[in-house]
This record gives sequence, structure tokens and C-alpha cells, in this order.
Amino acid sequence: MTASASPSIAFIGTGLIGTPMVERLLECGRQVTVWNRTRDKLAPLLAAGAKEASSARACADGAALVCLCLTDTTAVEEVMFGNDGVATVLNASQLVIDLSSIAPDATARMATRLREQCGAHWLDAPVSGGTPAARAGRLIVFAGGEADDITRAAPVFDALSQRVTHMGGNGAGQLAKSCNQQLVACNLMVIAEMIAFAEKSGVDASRMPAALAGGWADSLPLQVFGPRMAGNIDTPRLGAVATFRKDIEQVVRLAEDVGADVPITYAALSEYRRAIADVDIGPDADASRLVRLRRTSEDSSLAEAFS
Repeated sequence: MTASASPSIAFIGTGLIGTPMVERLLECGRQVTVWNRTRDKLAPLLAAGAKEASSARACADGAALVCLCLTDTTAVEEVMFGNDGVATVLNASQLVIDLSSIAPDATARMATRLREQCGAHWLDAPVSGGTPAARAGRLIVFAGGEADDITRAAPVFDALSQRVTHMGGNGAGQLAKSCNQQLVACNLMVIAEMIAFAEKSGVDASRMPAALAGGWADSLPLQVFGPRMAGNIDTPRLGAVATFRKDIEQVVRLAEDVGADVPITYAALSEYRRAIADVDIGPDADASRLVRLRRTSEDSSLAEAFS
């Protein structure tokens, strides 16, 4: 698709994953106008050809596709419906594509509110794959909304994703992302336990990810975060501890609402809360630091047996 044939895209929120998304859209010839609360983050995108808007409202005004990539439910609701919110300039010809990871129930409520207020449609489209996949256009998208709106969103999805799965109506995409984060967050805690266990047993933990590759214990989080945990590498940040805490707090809340039993997730949530309170980890740390929760002692009675 050429730039002249591409509908205009507004992109609100250029943080850790929003920035590589916009970079990818620009590389694919899309016309992108950007806005971010922290203006300094826009510099590389403007240099790459993006246009800057003076506000979120101005960014969305007249754009065919309005993409959101914001921190949490509160941020999305404020940008959309707060004072001078985006909803005040939208009309029935425009489509909101929310790439953020937020609450499914709030998403369904906001989609209805938007439709009633101005006629615009809402597509929840949280993603999985992280910054490398965003940069390469290989994200996985969980879509909630109308099938026709997924087709309308093709200029965004074709550039950013390897697969889009229509999960159902508004909120269903966010629920699928919650399930995704449930698996990833719990997996990261077990990976941290495994790395620390191997270390204390006298095994070279740095060899474990490669040793497990291709087997039933393998996973993308293991291959990405396992070597970082074993090597005490936590930069650049790939996923903040507080983000995973937020995501599984949401899973626990939603599970309670529907009567689902999630004891493993609840245990993981307790450990994420511990990690945030730990002075050596904290909310802003990369998830690689979770292994420090398990390194409570340098001594091990098993070390000699396996050395």
C-alpha cells in the first residue's frame, strides 16, 4: 500500500512499545501523526517522518484510524473521555484501535459510550510479542469488536502483525490478552526459580535456556529472560515488574468475578508484590530482576554434588 493510498493514522502514546510500532508504520509508508504526554519521546519519530500534534484531541481530529497505546485503563479513559478528550472530535467514519492492554469490562463500557456519543467504532487490539516483534512487524493481535472493523484496521495490522485473531465483541480481545499475560507472568516467576535453583545446585544456569530449547519446557520467555536472569542483565528494559503485577492483578479480579479458580496466578501475584516492595528490584525494574527474589543465600548443600 502506497502512502497516497493509506488512510491517515493518529497514534497516541509512544512509550516502550508504541515507539517501535510507529517506526514500523512509517517504514511501511503510512501517514502517521503522533502525540505523547512526554514530548521528548517524539524526537526520533519526527525525524523519521511522523507529524506532531499539539494534543491527543488534535492528533485524532480528522484521522481515519486512531491508535491508542497507553499505560493502563485510567490513561485510556482519560485520553478518550476526559476534558478535551479524543471522543469530542470523533465521528461515525472514524475507528479507534486500542493497542493498550487494559481491563476487558472497561473496554466494553467505553466502546458503548463512544458509539452512543459520536458513532465512532472501537476495536480493542492488545498485542503480544514485545518490542522486537513490534519493530519487525511480527506482533500477535487479539481483536475484540466487529469483523468489518478488523478489515478497516488492515493498514495498521498489515504493518505491525503476523496474525490477528478475532476473539469476539468489544472486550474479548482484552480478555485474551489477560490470559496471555497470566501465562507469561507466571512463567517468568518459574523461570526465576529454575535459574536460582540451578545456580544453588552448582549447575551453570547460563546453559539452561539452550539446553531446554526445543523441548516441552521451552518458551519464548525462557529464551529471552533466562539468559538475562543468569547473566544479571536487566537493560534495556523489556518488561517492567509493575506491568506484570498490574496484568495479573486484573486476571485475579476478573477470575473472582466469574468464579474461576486461579491459585497459581494468585501465588505469582503475591511474589510480584514482594518484588515491587524489594529495594533491589522495585516496580520499574526489568522482569529479569525477579531472580533476585530467589537468591536469598549463596550457600547450597547440593553444589558439591553437581560441580
